[in-house]
Amino acid sequence: MPLSSDAPVSGLPGGPRRIALLGGGFSTDSDTVLDTWVLGRARAARPRVCFVPTASGDAEGYVDRFLTAFGALDCEPSVLRLFRREPDDASLRAFLLRQDVVYVGGGNTANLLAVWRTHGVDRLLTEACDRGTLLCGISAGANCWAEGSHTDSFGPLTHLTDGLGLLPGSVCPHYDSEPGRRPSYRRAVASGALPAGWALDDGVGALFTDGVLTETVGRTEAARLYRVEADGRGGVTEMSVTA
Repeated sequence: MPLSSDAPVSGLPGGPRRIALLGGGFSTDSDTVLDTWVLGRARAARPRVCFVPTASGDAEGYVDRFLTAFGALDCEPSVLRLFRREPDDASLRAFLLRQDVVYVGGGNTANLLAVWRTHGVDRLLTEACDRGTLLCGISAGANCWAEGSHTDSFGPLTHLTDGLGLLPGSVCPHYDSEPGRRPSYRRAVASGALPAGWALDDGVGALFTDGVLTETVGRTEAARLYRVEADGRGGVTEMSVTA
């Protein structure tokens, strides 16, 4: 789907920063609960939604699943590919700044951040967020917005401390579904390797406005969002939270 810069740039600087962390969506779920929830938080009734599959290396199967899923929803879907980049800097900026939602897919968080920084997408997404674009994503697409994250980008589970910092603290996805996630993240927070943060079960969504949790949603009653903080005694406190 070609990128167009015909539409005007949306929003004005100075609005609240809104970020949604997703524990599911079109790529993993058999329903549209979390995707519909995201669209309902956009600033437009029929939002422009850009999928950014950088973390997967712009995997075409992933792109196809997005276009099929969001093509059936009440929105205007598009895709930003960076491994075969076509737009120049001005067109890329115009394209991203007119999106109502930027939806980042899963994959390798470290690679995603490196590619974004090479192309200046990190700066453009910060500008878009400041103009009212809702930033969201699953797995690596949730990790990237925080200061730090829990990741398997380097093989074994570890911590990454150079996220975009649009969401204060750290993020850990797949808290209930991947072996080792919970104890490894708790150790990272307890030791100070990662700052206090948010751990997401699969099936939960969380909306933050200027860094403050303002809404949660779950596909199932069991799906939870947790606040994890160092307790000052070598351990952590972990609390299930809702907005």
